[in-house]
Amino acid sequence: MILNDGIILKVLAGLYTVKSGNNTYECSARGNFKNKNIKLLAGDSVKFNAEEKVICELNKRKNFLIRPPVANIDNLFIVSSFNNPTPNAIYIDRLTVIADINNIKPIIVFNKCDTGDFSEWVNIYKNSGIGVIVASAKENIGIEEIKENISGKISAFTGNSGVGKSSLLNKILNLKIETGEVSKKLGRGKHTTRETSLYSYNNGYIVDTPGFSSIETEKVLNCKKEDSAKHFNEFNPFLGKCKFTSCSHTTEKGCAVIEAVKNGKISSSRHSSYVDFYNELKNIKEWER
Repeated sequence: MILNDGIILKVLAGLYTVKSGNNTYECSARGNFKNKNIKLLAGDSVKFNAEEKVICELNKRKNFLIRPPVANIDNLFIVSSFNNPTPNAIYIDRLTVIADINNIKPIIVFNKCDTGDFSEWVNIYKNSGIGVIVASAKENIGIEEIKENISGKISAFTGNSGVGKSSLLNKILNLKIETGEVSKKLGRGKHTTRETSLYSYNNGYIVDTPGFSSIETEKVLNCKKEDSAKHFNEFNPFLGKCKFTSCSHTTEKGCAVIEAVKNGKISSSRHSSYVDFYNELKNIKEWER
């Protein structure tokens, strides 16, 4: 049996669109994936039988995320808007940590800058080593900068519903992805993106994922609380300089990280996100990881 190598472009209702060379195939998956509790994702590199149109093997993954459900990602674009919904620092920071742990480059996109000034938010991340792009799909601002970062890469766009992910992708790819009005009653966007799809772009791919509003941290991260601080890049110059070697950098006296927060060298917003994240990891039992 001859097997071809391919990449999964789309996952929808148990069917997988697989690209191999210049051709695409609508494939099913062998039952052994289900038996082994393996969920195939957009971005997965696979071996498949082109005649039978069935995926037979999953090649080794570089990484994968449960939310958004994608594999082999180079960039994670974290999209936020100025209002309705407004940026949420804890939400953004958790995503940057998830990306860092999985060797993915996080890039924060503050979309809809035509509706307000993002300067305060940009300043928060100035010293974090995280890329920030201020954009407006409506006014065509920041689009070229986003394009430069996605060329030749596999990139995922994620963020709460209503922040304009589909509008940005429409502008970049000249697509017509369905978009919806933000629900005023619920204060959040409708989930108008119904499938996980991977689009070709300039020798790379872009993954559009359904909107989501929560992070299942314990199911995504294999991170011990003792290692969590190193995933906040701006903490690194101060790690190892605390009075106590067992310092958790949350409340202890003599903590170099907390002192840096007081001196304005670390954003209090980022530190608050770290404390929230640390405490959540602390409550996870080893057998639950």
